[in-house]
Amino acid sequence: MIRFLGRVLVAFGVLGLAPLSHAQVLDKQKLLDAQTFWDNRDWDWYKSRVPFFESPDADLDTTYYYRWELLTKHLVYGSADSGYAFTEFIDRPFWSGTFGAISCPAGHQLAEARWLRDPTVARDYARYWFRTAGAQPRNYSTWLADATWGLQLVHPDHAFVVDLLPDLKANYEGWERRHFDPEVGLFWQTGHDDGMEFNINSRQTRDILRGAPAYRPTINAYMYGDARAIASIARLAGDASTADRFEAKAKNLKVNLEAKLWDPTRNHFFPLSKQDEEKDGAVVKKLTLTYQTGKYAGDSHGRELIGFVPWQFGMVDSRFTPSWSTLMKPDFFLAPFGPTVTERHDPLFLVNKSCCWWSGQSWPYATSQTLVALANVLNGPPQETVSRADYFKLLQTFSRTHRKDGHPYLAEAADPDTGSFEGYDAPGHSNHYFHSGFVDPIITGLVGLRPRADEIVEVNPLAPDSWDYFALEDVPYHGHSLAIVWDRTGQRYKLGPGFHLLADGREIASSPKLTGITATLPTKIEPASKSRPVNYAVNNVGGRFPRAVASSTASGTSAETAVDGNYWYHQEPPNRWESDRPAEPTGTESYAVQFGTKRRVKRAKLYLLDDPTGKPGRAGVKAPERIDLERWDGAKWITLPVSRRSPATPTGHRANVLEFDEQEVEGIRAVLHRAGGARVGLTEFEVWGDAEGPIPLAPPPAGNLAYNPTGQGFPKASASFTSRFDKVEKVNDGLTVMRPTPHNRWTTYESPNRRDWLEIDFGRDQVVGRVELAIYDDGGGVQAPTDYAVEVWDGGNWNFVRDQARSPREPEGGRVNVVTFPPQTTRKLRVIFTHKGTSRSGLSEIEISRE
Repeated sequence: MIRFLGRVLVAFGVLGLAPLSHAQVLDKQKLLDAQTFWDNRDWDWYKSRVPFFESPDADLDTTYYYRWELLTKHLVYGSADSGYAFTEFIDRPFWSGTFGAISCPAGHQLAEARWLRDPTVARDYARYWFRTAGAQPRNYSTWLADATWGLQLVHPDHAFVVDLLPDLKANYEGWERRHFDPEVGLFWQTGHDDGMEFNINSRQTRDILRGAPAYRPTINAYMYGDARAIASIARLAGDASTADRFEAKAKNLKVNLEAKLWDPTRNHFFPLSKQDEEKDGAVVKKLTLTYQTGKYAGDSHGRELIGFVPWQFGMVDSRFTPSWSTLMKPDFFLAPFGPTVTERHDPLFLVNKSCCWWSGQSWPYATSQTLVALANVLNGPPQETVSRADYFKLLQTFSRTHRKDGHPYLAEAADPDTGSFEGYDAPGHSNHYFHSGFVDPIITGLVGLRPRADEIVEVNPLAPDSWDYFALEDVPYHGHSLAIVWDRTGQRYKLGPGFHLLADGREIASSPKLTGITATLPTKIEPASKSRPVNYAVNNVGGRFPRAVASSTASGTSAETAVDGNYWYHQEPPNRWESDRPAEPTGTESYAVQFGTKRRVKRAKLYLLDDPTGKPGRAGVKAPERIDLERWDGAKWITLPVSRRSPATPTGHRANVLEFDEQEVEGIRAVLHRAGGARVGLTEFEVWGDAEGPIPLAPPPAGNLAYNPTGQGFPKASASFTSRFDKVEKVNDGLTVMRPTPHNRWTTYESPNRRDWLEIDFGRDQVVGRVELAIYDDGGGVQAPTDYAVEVWDGGNWNFVRDQARSPREPEGGRVNVVTFPPQTTRKLRVIFTHKGTSRSGLSEIEISRE
């Protein structure tokens, strides 16, 4: 073995020497047990999927593991065809795209997910943006091509990225058509659509929320990164013409950004106004930088963190490095929980306790960008403006910002002086906010693994020289598993003193000092499988199937929630199905998913709740004593023998995996044996099998007399009032969507009436005896009604249907409400809703059947 000091190349294969193999460096369970914040306690998931990290900084370690748990809260399995995606908010707000994804943080999210040992999640998410109906890749500025190339640098798969090349090119060209100004040679964007709603530039316009268009450092850096990534992928594809064209685009953006967005007086990059903007008599003139004109013309401030973004993509020359001299100074950006998004003494500096003001807050999104950019500076040409110590201090500050009441947490933004999330922590919305990165700066910055396209592994740590040890293990890289270990004495990890780089358990480079090292490591690419694992239970598109059915359902929960692709275990905000209060101290509850067609499956995963104390006024939920599985053969439930259980005993706050012989079934039911009479519950239920190609949808069920997928002819839906934001035809199109997105509902929002009705005209006489109402409830202007009543038409009058039996008894939003009654023959049926207070009623779907 050849070993050199400093950053040197070590090539074991050339000499034919086989380095010694080492056992696992870190005790994974011990590291997991050291943390006390866990909501998701699926130790098997963490051990098999994430790199493990240990350092002398306990708070840094806690934030690192918290960020992996945070990722799981936003991981959503969208559909059997699209696979995985991520949400930004814990809910799925109305402005999000399919499955709740928002493009603004997608670059950060992909940078985090690429370090999962299995690349499936990140590849699914990269593909999602271009192959999933309702994705919105250009609603906000982002760097999708660059992030996809970043994934390729960790998990190389030439076929995957080359397959996406047409989509990445089309996305870039879409940005060009809408946002590129050929006369200026730069892209423009509003602050709002750049992720910065109220900012120091927008506040100089009449529309302080959206602001005015400007040639901003952000979007131009993103498009530079995307252009270079597309060029790199085109070279892999052997498409030299495309590669040359996009390299030229990147070069031109670099030249124009450096020439037009840089202010040599203030040593910073600034937005350049696209047009004249007048407010209160002051005019910000076209093609001027922040504070060169307008009310604050000549002011020496105006610096924002976005001025550092070009370095995130390696865009600018080293002559601009003096810009970084302000970052670590209290008079500019440095703060106890910073950095501030705008420099401290700016005339418009403002820390506001209401969202979304980016004029002074500590903004995790921008802090992540700054950390990545700073690491690039420190890995670039020698300079004396910033240091490794600055990087570590900023990283520690960011870690410290991840706290609320002493516990790991993150919301949209924090007060830079107190760390308070007040005003940026909307309950049920901003909890555990996924709009930034932390794992990636730990791996690529602090530990120093610098992803590359060639066969060189480069590690240049920015960790403090004062540290006696740190270790990062099970890092996926080019088909190998890396461990990067610093041990000053050699006693902690038993590898000998010094800095060690291991691949697949074998040392490939080392140094006696904590310094940069490199080694050769041929890429190992596993052959792609034709089949892929598919979760057949998920239902995010709202079709009748897969359909979740529970033996009982507690108020405020729904069976449908447990097949929405998301899972977390905390009670607020909820994401769960809970059984109702049991009538007997012992017994079972059941939770079933009907597929509507045959599916070949072999594994069920139950994400069990375990909240023994419950919420005020409600008994707790415990993991069941035992779980049995049954399969539906089209007529009855049959026992399904389980061959393997992990864990052996049902356990809450984690996935419980039950495996069985692969077989075709039309449904799977879990029979949950209650523990000590307690209620049971799930945050998610999955049923997995392997599949090739697109997954055919199950046919619509027979017997739904209201079903009309086209909205044409009969059955015909009508209403006394329909909100201008909705369509009454959506109420019987066969799709049930309880979330704000995708938009599929009829509501009476803004109705002047105290009561409103919804009618289904069958076009001819039908026998009816059962109505299912998927009541929509957004917690605001549309909520569950206080009451509803079913009426039928006798040819001349509407008649109230007697002997109606409801489940649940009182109307509940976010779930299917069922009313049954003695069979009635009628041509038309209507439901009259009595609205709750000032809110109005609505449905995602109505189904009507004979029984």
